[in-house]
Amino acid sequence: MSTAGEDRNSRRLAWCVAHVLRHAPDRIALALLDRLGRSDPAARTYLCRDEWLPASAVTLLLRHGTDSDRHYVARNPRVVGRPLPGLPGPVRYAKHRTPPELAALLRAELGRDPADGPLTTPEVTGLLRRHGARRPRTALEVLRLPHALDPALLAAEHARRPLPPGAVEALLLVADLPPHTVRALLAPSAAPREEPAWHRPAVRAVRMGRLTHEELVGCVTPARRALLLCDLPARPGLRWTLPELAGLRTAALRALAPLGDDPRLWAELLRRAPGFPGPLPDLVAAVVAGPRGPAAPVPAAPVPAGPVPPDGALPRAVRRLAPAAVEPVGEVERELALASLAVPMETVEEDIRWVRDCLDRGLLTGTDVVRHKLPACWALDEDHWLGEVDHPDRHDRPEAVLAARAEADRLFDLALGTDPDAWWEAARTLPDFAGTLPHLLLRVTDGGSVPKPS
Repeated sequence: MSTAGEDRNSRRLAWCVAHVLRHAPDRIALALLDRLGRSDPAARTYLCRDEWLPASAVTLLLRHGTDSDRHYVARNPRVVGRPLPGLPGPVRYAKHRTPPELAALLRAELGRDPADGPLTTPEVTGLLRRHGARRPRTALEVLRLPHALDPALLAAEHARRPLPPGAVEALLLVADLPPHTVRALLAPSAAPREEPAWHRPAVRAVRMGRLTHEELVGCVTPARRALLLCDLPARPGLRWTLPELAGLRTAALRALAPLGDDPRLWAELLRRAPGFPGPLPDLVAAVVAGPRGPAAPVPAAPVPAGPVPPDGALPRAVRRLAPAAVEPVGEVERELALASLAVPMETVEEDIRWVRDCLDRGLLTGTDVVRHKLPACWALDEDHWLGEVDHPDRHDRPEAVLAARAEADRLFDLALGTDPDAWWEAARTLPDFAGTLPHLLLRVTDGGSVPKPS
C-alpha cells in the first residue's frame, strides 16, 4: 500500500503528464502513456481520472489502453462524449420517446414492415438521407430499428453520395464502426457546400473518442473544412470546448509546419484551399512542392490584414493560424509585467488578478505567460493564472489561452522534436522544477546543465 507522500507524488506526476499530453503528437503521447504505466501505475490511474484529460489522450487510452484504463475513463464524467451545457448527448438522446407517427412514416418509405427483417445497408442509408439533414434525433430513431450495417458498403454509399451531417453524426453516436469507416464518413469524395451543421460530425467524432485531433486534421476533406474547423464562429449549438479548439489548432499547426513563416507559401495556401479536394496535409505538400508543369506560378500576396467581411471565414481562419509578430504596447510597464511573472504575489488570488489586468491592458499575452511564468507547471495550467473554472470552455480570456497553448506547442516541438525519451524526461522533471518552461526544456536537452532557479 502506498504512503501518503507516494500517493501525492503520483497525483502530481499524472497532473503534469496531462499538461504535456496536450502538446504531444499521437505517437509521442502513446509512448508517454506506456512509460507512465510502467514507471508509476498509480499515476496512470490518476491520469485516467483527471478532470480535463485531453480529448486525443482519451481516444488513445480507449483504443490502446488496458481494461483498467477504460474502466476509469468510462467513469470520468468530464471526458468521453460529454455534451456542452444544455446540449443532448448519447444518454439524453436514448431517453427520447419515439413519436408514434414516425414508425408509420418509416414503414411507408421502406415499403415493408421493419419487423419483417433487419434493414440492409442501402435501406438504412436511404432513410438516413431523408431524415438526417441537420440534427441527429430522427436519424437515431432510424438506427434503433433492427439493421445490419456493412461498413465497407456504408463507406461506398457515402462516397457515391454523401450522407447529410445529421445522419453522419447519428452513426458516430451509436454505430460500432471501424476507424477506416469513420474516416471515410468525414472524407466524402464530393465537396458539398458548407451547410449550417456541416461541422457537427467532426466535433462529435472527437468528443466520442472516434478520432484524435491529429487524425481528424489528416482525414477531413475538403482541406478548407479542416481550416474552417479551427475557427468556428461562436453560435448556439454543438461547438468545440476551449481545450478541444486548442487541441485542433495544435494538430493543424503541426500539419502546416512545412510552410514555416514564408508569407508567399501562406498566401498560396489561401489561394488553393477553396478548391482543393484532398485533406490538409496533401494541400500543404502541394503548396510546398510549388507549381508543376510549364505553367507560370500565380503571383502571391501576403494574407491581408484588417477586418474580414462576413463571407471571409476562410481568410480569417488562415490568418488565425499563420505566424504573426504582434508586440504588446507599453515599454517600461511591459518590462515590469514580465518581471512580475517570476515573482508571485502574496496570495494566488492577487496573482491571478494582476495577470488578468495585464492581459486586459495589453501588457502581456498568453505567449508571455508561458515563456516567463514560473514554475513551469503553473504556466501550462491556465487555472493558475486565469483562475479556476467549472467547465472547460468557461475561461473568459480565450485568446490568451489559445496563444499560451500555441506557444507551448512551439517550444515543445522546437526543443524535443520527436524524441520520446526527451518528452518523458520533460514530463518527469516538470512536477518538481521551479523554473520557467524554456529553462525546463533547455535543461532536458542539455542534460541538466541548467540549474533549477531558486
